[in-house]
Amino acid sequence: ELRHRASPWQRNLGYPLAMLGLLALTGISVLIVCFHVLELLLDDAAMPRGIQDASLGQVSFSIFGSFGAALQVVLIFYLMVSSVVGFYSSPLFTRLLPERQDTPLTKIIGNCVSLLVLSSALPVFSRTLGITRFDLLGDFGRFDWLGNFYIVFLYNMGFAGLTTLCLVKRVSWAVQAELIRAFGEEG
Repeated sequence: ELRHRASPWQRNLGYPLAMLGLLALTGISVLIVCFHVLELLLDDAAMPRGIQDASLGQVSFSIFGSFGAALQVVLIFYLMVSSVVGFYSSPLFTRLLPERQDTPLTKIIGNCVSLLVLSSALPVFSRTLGITRFDLLGDFGRFDWLGNFYIVFLYNMGFAGLTTLCLVKRVSWAVQAELIRAFGEEG
């Protein structure tokens, strides 16, 4: 229904640009995680431990300078939004989704707790994936399991593998649907 009510500019320019942007952000995050996996295999310093004596403004947290820092912020925001969308899309938590002007207080409290847990896990998530080395105003590098190579390596490999699988599945299904539609109209 929303697609039919959308203007031609939205349908022909807005939606494809949004999809390309999401595709690019997903690809960049998988690429960064793959580079982080290589760093983990080659250098022990890539482990997501706390940064000692690195005060803000004196040490660059990105090898690409300001552009890299801006890219990290965009990727962290993208991971935050995709985590929330994925959380509310899972079959277990779809009942928790608030309804306009008809949300009971217990559901509001459940949403607040869920969003608090997701936002608290985001710094550790982005740090474990190697997207940023910044502690985000907390020394999240002190967690003992962040020093365990196998946990961090498997976490990174799982993220890269599952995200790539979802991306390929989503793109291939869209291409298959378009091919079926194109050949179905001709035949």
